[in-house]
Amino acid sequence: MTPAPDLSRLRAALPFWLSLLMVPLAILGALQGGWTVLLLPLSGWVMFSILDALTGLNTENADPATPDSGLLWYRLLTLIWFPLQFLLLCWLLWYVPQAAHLGLAERLGLFFGMGVIAGTVGINYSHELMHQKSALERWLGDLLLSMVLYGHFRSEHLRVHHLYVGTPRDPVTARYNEGFHRFYPRVLWQCLKSAWGAEQAMLARRGLPVWHRSNPFWRYGVLQAGMVLLALALGGWQGLLLFLWQAGAAVWQLELVNYVEHYGLTRRHLGAGKYEHVLPRHSWNAAHKASNWLLINLQRHSDHHYKPDRRFPLLQNYSEDEAPQLPYGYPVMTACAMVPPLWRRVMNPRVRDWRRRFYPDITDWKPYNKALNPMPGR
Repeated sequence: MTPAPDLSRLRAALPFWLSLLMVPLAILGALQGGWTVLLLPLSGWVMFSILDALTGLNTENADPATPDSGLLWYRLLTLIWFPLQFLLLCWLLWYVPQAAHLGLAERLGLFFGMGVIAGTVGINYSHELMHQKSALERWLGDLLLSMVLYGHFRSEHLRVHHLYVGTPRDPVTARYNEGFHRFYPRVLWQCLKSAWGAEQAMLARRGLPVWHRSNPFWRYGVLQAGMVLLALALGGWQGLLLFLWQAGAAVWQLELVNYVEHYGLTRRHLGAGKYEHVLPRHSWNAAHKASNWLLINLQRHSDHHYKPDRRFPLLQNYSEDEAPQLPYGYPVMTACAMVPPLWRRVMNPRVRDWRRRFYPDITDWKPYNKALNPMPGR
């Protein structure tokens, strides 16, 4: 007897709900202290790397025509995450500053772990939500970003990154041979600048000044100011500093992933400042099963850029003939990116192979290698 359709869909969605296990790990770390504060970062990097090795690859593809009504259990996960993360953060901000059994190192370790939650899960879910048409989902995405003081990521991602990925106009596309420690400070400033420029240009096309109330930067600023004041009210000055620490850890994780996703990949320049259409070959693909559970298929990034409006359970996997493949999932690859000589040893040969495979006619890659300023002429 075959299971009912709803039950089978629930079973298929359950592995993606593993991210919820991070919440009790954070509570355990706060209550127990000691080595337990390491459980959160260990679960995000080590546990899912081990699970990747044990579970292997998932190259199966869901029917991309599946309606939203068939994705209830997947959508519900992203809808409930904001209240869970918000309540956890508020409790930690209230509890930790007054917890006598927690030393400074434990408090920093615990809020670094909170940053792991906010970066690995929270920002990733906000990314899924910001791509949807529903006003509720987009608001939830903004609220999640406000918890790490990175609201402009929505503007930068939708109005800059998806339009200009793989070109010098995209700050987030890591250049060939550009180490992460050079990429990170560059992208922090350039993404904020390009996001502001994109919204300013959008308003100008509508004949509106940059200070008009429809500029989303007003919303980002109000939400982020509210989170700062809430942190101060719940935990005092120590709570505020811990809040800023977790926000920094979350943003660092986001930009590590951004660095990995497009490193060294470029779109063909057609002349006159125009580039070829975005294709699956312009993002690194990873089919590692467990880390895709944690990251709600973010590693199927080739399809996300090819079809940005697809919800995460419908993202398609591509073979090496269609998209470049990462040797490991994001947990291993982001750790590798922190050691630039190791990163270059692993990834530079793959970038050169990608060039030979997809662009055998291009013999001079020097113009593509340059880390040019983003958004020239804008």
